[in-house]
Amino acid sequence: MSGPTATSTPRTELTHRRLYDAAKAALLKIFVHPYASACELYCGTGLEAERWEEAHIGHYTGIDAADSGIADRREAWESLRKCYTTDFFQIDPCTEEVGSHFVDNDNQADLVCCLQHLQLCFESEDKVRKLLHNVASLLKPGGYFLGITPDSSTIWAKYQKNVEAYHNRIASMKPGIVPNCIRSESYMITFEVEEEKFPSFGKKYQLMFAGEISGENHCLVHFPSLIRLAREAGLEYIEIQNLTEFYDDNRSIFSGILAGSISNFVDPRGRLLPRSYDLLGLYTTFIFQKPDPDAGPPLSTPLLMNRNQFEEEIDMNEWRDEDLVIPVEPAPGLGSVGEMLTGTEQMWETLQYLHKPTCMLAELV
Repeated sequence: MSGPTATSTPRTELTHRRLYDAAKAALLKIFVHPYASACELYCGTGLEAERWEEAHIGHYTGIDAADSGIADRREAWESLRKCYTTDFFQIDPCTEEVGSHFVDNDNQADLVCCLQHLQLCFESEDKVRKLLHNVASLLKPGGYFLGITPDSSTIWAKYQKNVEAYHNRIASMKPGIVPNCIRSESYMITFEVEEEKFPSFGKKYQLMFAGEISGENHCLVHFPSLIRLAREAGLEYIEIQNLTEFYDDNRSIFSGILAGSISNFVDPRGRLLPRSYDLLGLYTTFIFQKPDPDAGPPLSTPLLMNRNQFEEEIDMNEWRDEDLVIPVEPAPGLGSVGEMLTGTEQMWETLQYLHKPTCMLAELV
C-alpha cells in the first residue's frame, strides 16, 4: 500500500474533515434536546458554535486547558445572536478539579461531551481517572457523557495485520523487530515504540492524513480501562460504536447534515464509499450515563471483575463492542443509538460476551 501523496490531498482532507464534523453534528442531534444545559470539554477544538445554536440549548459551558482555545470559542459564540447563557473556564479537566468553579448543583449539565481530546488523556491512568471524576461532578443525575475518539480497536487490528504480514514476508527477520507504522492512500499511523503489546495507558502514536504538514499525536484508548474507571467515577457504560456502524444506524441524519455533498461520500444506495469507510472507521463514539436514583431502577451494566482478575481474563485481542450494549430508557427528546439489549436473559449474554473472542485487538500487559 502506498502512503499519503500530494495528489490525493484535496479530496482526502475534505472527506476526512467533512465526515468527522458530520459525525459530531449527528451525535449532537441525537442526544441534545431543546433547552438542555451542555458542557463541552476541550471546547477550543470541539463542535462549531453554530451546531449548538441549531440545537436550541438553554445553557453552554466551555472548558479548555488553553487560553487561546477559550478566547477563540468565546469569540465564535459572541458573534451569534443566541438566546441562552454561556460560561467559559480555563481548566484542564484531566489534571485539575473543576468542582470549585461551580457554586451549586444548578450549574450541572444535562450533557458533557468530549469530541477531540479523550485519547490524549490516556497518557496515564491518573489523567483518565481525573477526567471521569470531573465529568461525574459536572453531570446532573441521568445526564450523558459522550464524544468521539480514534477507535483503538480498529487501529490496533490494522497494526496487528501489518505485523503478521511482515512476519510472513520476512522469515529471516531478527527477533523482536516489528514494523511501527500503518499506511494507506489516505493516512499514515506511526507508533512511537515498536512493540507488539497494547498497554493500558501511554501507547503513543501519530496520525497524519494525506496533505497535512504535521500529524496528530494521540494515545491508544484502552476501552476496558475506560469502562472500569468510568464505573469507579459513578458513570454507567452505554455504548462504544465505530463510526461506520454509527453512520449505518443514522443515515438519514447524516444525509441532512452533508446535504448536497452526500454523493461525494456514499454510493447511490447510501453505502459509504471505500475511502469514506476507511476514514470514518478510524473513529468511534463513546456514551456513558450518570444514574438517576429518582428515575426508577438503576441502569444494568456489566459486572466488571476486580482489577487483577479483569486484567488477567479480558484480553484486548478478544474485546469488541458489537454486542455489549446496555439497556437504558431514552430520556425525553433523545433518539436511539444502536440497538439496546433488554431483559435479564440478555444481560447474561452480555456477561458471557466478556469472555467470548470476537475480534483480535491487543494484549494486556
